[in-house]
Amino acid sequence: MKNAVRALSALAQESRLEVFKLLVRTGASGLAAGELSERLGLPPATMSFHLKELSNAGLITSRRESRSIIYSADYNHMKALIDFLLENCCADNGGKCQ
Repeated sequence: MKNAVRALSALAQESRLEVFKLLVRTGASGLAAGELSERLGLPPATMSFHLKELSNAGLITSRRESRSIIYSADYNHMKALIDFLLENCCADNGGKCQ
């Protein structure tokens, strides 16, 4: 429950949701912080703040490549969040969703 609240809280901000959606679209190759800033039109300091929040929520991972830090969506954590949200899907309806 605590992990889900942390992740959903991180995504409940427009810029962070856009960052996360872009990283999900990008796939495992990820993007450098500078490129994320450019694509979304956010200042580097603001991007750093949002990346820190998403990272602390477990939604993204980072790795160093040369002099860049590359960020990627953490698909395992995203799947766990979706599974948590759907674990009781239609339980009150006999398990039959429409």
